[in-house]
Amino acid sequence: KSLPNQSFDAVCYNAGLARNTGATDVARTKQGFELTVGTNHLGHFYLNHLLLRSSLVDKEGGRIVVTASSVHDPDSPGGAQGETATLGDLKGLERAAADGSGRFDMVDGAEFNADKAYKDSKLCNVLFARELQRRLDAEEGCNIKANCFTPGLIVGTGLFRDQNQVFTKVFDVAATKLLKVGETTHYGGGALEYVALSTEVEGKGGLYYYSSPGSSKYGEDAYGKQFHPSEVSKEALESDGGKGKRFWELSEKLVGI
Repeated sequence: KSLPNQSFDAVCYNAGLARNTGATDVARTKQGFELTVGTNHLGHFYLNHLLLRSSLVDKEGGRIVVTASSVHDPDSPGGAQGETATLGDLKGLERAAADGSGRFDMVDGAEFNADKAYKDSKLCNVLFARELQRRLDAEEGCNIKANCFTPGLIVGTGLFRDQNQVFTKVFDVAATKLLKVGETTHYGGGALEYVALSTEVEGKGGLYYYSSPGSSKYGEDAYGKQFHPSEVSKEALESDGGKGKRFWELSEKLVGI
């Protein structure tokens, strides 16, 4: 439905899923996209297109917030586990866009790996936010700011619903209570709220907000201190410009823009 004379002050792209890390079948969206990247990136990408095309984000200072994850970075503790994130030369997306099928197993064209697909989708989120800000900056009269962030390791949500539930419950207790590297859902929600609403973020764009594992213990005081702008992965940083631009163009072709 249209919203005459109204626009959003902030839009948060937070939907996400993670397949069972042992899954070997390639689940797909109705459009043929691999389900993880299709949901975590392409769905947000298309929604963002619809919102901006219809001027539904306040151009005088609206904010766009993308939920990413530290696992996009192979040098982070979580990102270093298992097969690491990389989009390679985007071969999977290139083929899917060229033949018009929309069907890809992995962004880099490799054999499907459920764990890597999730990490890759979070790298997609970071590239999307950074390229989006570059494009917003190039638009005359536009003061919309786009940022991404990681809420930290939060096991006790529906994100892990496809994992072994006994393992998930044990891991939740171990991560949050014993090892103290996990975060509470309250902390993760507060991180999103901070990037979307805090005056400390006003006027800032193209940034990635991060806090060290276990920062929940600092409570509300963490936001703006432990939780702050941080470096993205080497691949994300090196993708600014050429690869980021091509990634955007391929995303457009796949969603039919």
